[in-house]
Order: sequence, then structure tokens, then C-alpha cells
Amino acid sequence: MATEYGNGYGHRSGPGFDGAGATERRHRLPAPLRAPIEARSWREFGYVMLGLPLGILMFTFAVTMVSLGAGLLITFLGVPVLAAALAGCRGFGSLERARARGLLGVEVADPEPLRMRKQGPMAWMGAVLRSGASWRHLLYAVVQFPWAVFSFSVALSFWLYGWALLTYPLWFWVFPMYAGQGGLQLYGDGTHSVYLDNPFEITMTAVLGLLFTMATPWIVRALTTVDGLMVRGLLGPSRLATRVVELESDRGVVVDTAAADLRRIERDLHDGAQARLVALAMDLGLAKEKLTEDPEAAARMVGEAHGEVKTALQELRDLARGIHPAVLTDRGLDAALSSVASRCTVPVRVEVDLPARPMPAIEGIAYFTVSELLQNISKHSRATRASVDVWRVENRLMLQVVDNGVGGADASSGSGLAGLAERLDAVDGILVVDSPAAGPTRITAELPWRG
Repeated sequence: MATEYGNGYGHRSGPGFDGAGATERRHRLPAPLRAPIEARSWREFGYVMLGLPLGILMFTFAVTMVSLGAGLLITFLGVPVLAAALAGCRGFGSLERARARGLLGVEVADPEPLRMRKQGPMAWMGAVLRSGASWRHLLYAVVQFPWAVFSFSVALSFWLYGWALLTYPLWFWVFPMYAGQGGLQLYGDGTHSVYLDNPFEITMTAVLGLLFTMATPWIVRALTTVDGLMVRGLLGPSRLATRVVELESDRGVVVDTAAADLRRIERDLHDGAQARLVALAMDLGLAKEKLTEDPEAAARMVGEAHGEVKTALQELRDLARGIHPAVLTDRGLDAALSSVASRCTVPVRVEVDLPARPMPAIEGIAYFTVSELLQNISKHSRATRASVDVWRVENRLMLQVVDNGVGGADASSGSGLAGLAERLDAVDGILVVDSPAAGPTRITAELPWRG
């Protein structure tokens, strides 16, 4: 259902709203020619070269310690040996995360810490052996070694052959001067020999080396992509631990938001309706005293008190509407958002296309999100029209508020949009702001659909 307040406008954009507006840097050289001399390519190549010696060290430590611990399990000594093996693998994991962060730019959070119910060596060994992260680190130490051998061999071969062939015109003179042959031998048997010694062959060798050199960074990048996946999957926190951290953070946001709302309600009551009621009581007391002496003045004071009562009632209604509007409970989002839009200072078109009502908590968050965005339009946007669209896509409730104002809204600068994004994130929602400097502003919110 669509409701028009003034001559508004509105539209939905396609999936994947992005307000980043990133600008790519311009380079004089194309990417294939630039890659061999880029710092990133050399960091990735260094990562692969360091992978083999570290892989040998980790694999040797892991296999030796685990084999020793497993062999000693028949005695009590096997338990601390296994615990020491897993602890050592966790230490190597810290080194690998630092190496991936420094050379590949791969940010991987530390795994979940050990959970010990008591203090002491026995509790520590039990915690290490029960930790899933410890066994993932052990698995990484084992599987990284054969991959390191493969990636080291491929990367070094392409790198050496590429640069050697590319620079062949600079050093082919070594063969006739010191080896007694015309150039690099391409083929030879008892009767025939082929040497790269004439200008055409030397040039083609350099061209082939150029192709190898340009391909090497992309091959190394593909190899390090696999390394990054291994580091993220085996050395980072598990999905369950990550989800627990997110829920703990969201719980803190919800508690802080509820406390802030309570303080706001208390402040509004104390500074608004309560102050008016106190003044009203004083005015009525003065009118009572003047009732016998000056009836006209008393009547005038009663009339003023009547106006104060109306103002106080209006403030109480606004406060109650800010807590939870009755129209939202009785008639749903369509009527509630239409009511909010009618109080906006610019014409707003509202369109709500929902097959059913979501659960009250999600409905309330959607209402307050749109209400806050429309308040921002009234205060800051200098817009002449706006629109609100609400619809459902699979298991997501979509909200989009668009205005034709001056733009420049930013959710990362600690503004009200940042607090709104935190409130949505507490229920697994997303807020995307697309607001270029000259406008228009398009703010999209996603909420989980919970019917």
C-alpha cells in the first residue's frame, strides 16, 4: 500500500547497496607489467619462500611430539607431552598469523582462549587437550608442510626461469667467453646441438622470459590465496566462538541502548511534563487564593492553567508515542509509518509491501529506524521531498529512506547514524548509507524477518 504526503518520490535500487564510492588509483603501467615490480608481489614471494623452512620446523615438531606423546600414553607421561605439542603448535600459529598479517595483509583474529575451570598444571593440560583450536593448529602444522613444498617449488621455479630468461641478452656472452659454446644449449645429443646464440633466438628467449616474469606474480598470488584460506580456517577463531563474541557485543549494545532510552524518558519527564505539572499546581494554588478577592484574575489564571494542562497532555502523548506508539501495535507498520511521515517537515511518500506482520520486536525497531531517519531529514537534509519503502526479500525485512537533500550523511563519524547502525547490528541487521556530497541520500536497512 502506498500513501503520498505531498509530491514525494521514491524508488528501490537493486541488491547490494554500496555507499563507499571508492576511487581507484590511476597507474601509467598496466597491471601485468606493473605486478613483477610491485612491493606486494615481492612480499607474497617472500611469504612463500619463508613457508618452506617454517613448514619443515612445524611439521617436524608436530609429528615428533605427537608420536612421542601417543607412544607414551600407556604411561602418564604421554598426556603432558601431547599437551606440550598442542601448546607449541598454538605458538607456531601465532607466528603464522603475524607472518600472514605482515606479508599478505591477512588479518586473522586470535583463536578463543583456553577455558580453565581451575588453576594448576592439570587444569591447563586438560584445557589444551579439550580446545578445538589446539587441534586445528596441529592440523595446520601437518598439512602446511606438503603445501609449502609445492608452492615453494612452483614459485621459485617460475621466478628463477622468468628473470634468467628475461635477462639472457645481458649474460649470454658468458658462454662463448668461458664455456666455449655459442650460447645457452637448448638441445644436444651425440651428433646435434642447438644453442641460443643468434639475435632472433636471444630476443625470443627474452620475450619468453618476460611472459614468465609477468605470469609469476599472479601464480604466486594464487598460491598465497590458498595460504590465506588455510590461516583463516585453521588458525583463527571458530565460527561458534566468533558468534559468541558477536552475541556478547550485541548484548552490551542492547543493554546500553535500553539504559540510554530510560535516561531519555526520565529526562523528558523531569524537564517536560513534570515541570509543567509543578507549575500548574502552583498556578492553581494562586488562583484558589485569589478566588474570593479577585474572581476575574482567578478565572484568567485558571484559563492559563487549562492551557498548561493541554500542553502537558500533548507532551505525555509524544513521550508515550516515543516509547511505543499505539498505532503500531493496533494497525502495524503501514499506519505507524504513515503517521510519522505526516509529521515530517517535507512531503514523504510511504509504501509498505509486506505479506504479513513481523514479530513485535522487529516491527518496533523498523518503526524507530524510519522515525529517526525522517527526523534527520527534517533537521539536516534541506530536502524538498522524501520516500519510505518497506518490503520483504526472503527472510529479510528491507527498509529504504530516500531524500533529495544536500547529502553528506556519514555513519562512521560518531553521528546518530552510527548509533542506529549499532542498534540494528544488535539484532543481526545492517545499515547502508549512500549519501554523496551533492545528494541524493539513500539509506537502506536490513532486518531479519521473524514472523
